[in-house]
Amino acid sequence: MDEAKIAQISDWRSSDIFDARERLALAFAEKLATDHLSIGDEFIAEMRAGFSDPEILELGMMIGQYIGFGRLLRVLDLENSDCPIK
Repeated sequence: MDEAKIAQISDWRSSDIFDARERLALAFAEKLATDHLSIGDEFIAEMRAGFSDPEILELGMMIGQYIGFGRLLRVLDLENSDCPIK
């Protein structure tokens, strides 16, 4: 991702800067982060139309890793710029 895409990440639904696969990956990330139980057969079929099974697995693993790391940072209060871990 380049800086232009990063700047529009919060508006991924309405921004025309993201292609179809990126939008699908962002939807997957959002669902995993906020409502993983909403991921059903229909959404998985959409994912399989845009990604291979190994790509879906890799996306899911990376998304899960970043969700988990973000939650760990939050729990340990390491989100601010005074983070003791450099």
